[in-house]
Amino acid sequence: MKVILLADVKGAGKKGELVNASDGYARNYLIPRKLAKEANAQAMNELKNAEASKQHRIEVEKANASEAAKKIDEKTIKMTAKAGQGGRLFGSVTAKEIAEELKKQYGVDVDKRKIELDGNIKAFGTYRCEVKLYTGISAKVYVVVTEA
Repeated sequence: MKVILLADVKGAGKKGELVNASDGYARNYLIPRKLAKEANAQAMNELKNAEASKQHRIEVEKANASEAAKKIDEKTIKMTAKAGQGGRLFGSVTAKEIAEELKKQYGVDVDKRKIELDGNIKAFGTYRCEVKLYTGISAKVYVVVTEA
């Protein structure tokens, strides 16, 4: 019997897969526990539509990420910070602050976890960091930290 899995089932497959299960296993275990539903014409159509929707969403996210990457690649972000003697900052410039400045200066909304810093920014100067916008799509930005 062909069934569409509604949840991951060990030994059978992952959620959303069309699998061929024995009749007894499907009728007595998978379907009563709402782990699967019978693969009739309506269910197959829903599965096909769900896959198309998922693919479309991935394409849209990729297009948005590449557009954002073009917008910020090789750009410079200017930031100010307070420092003590010797040019050492009070605290450090974090990925969260860089993400806020990217949104403010270039209008690109980036999650702070997607920003990779080479190390902590604890002094004035120019630093290079990488912004990973999507799998395989990244942009390099330069952070210039000056005295407030």
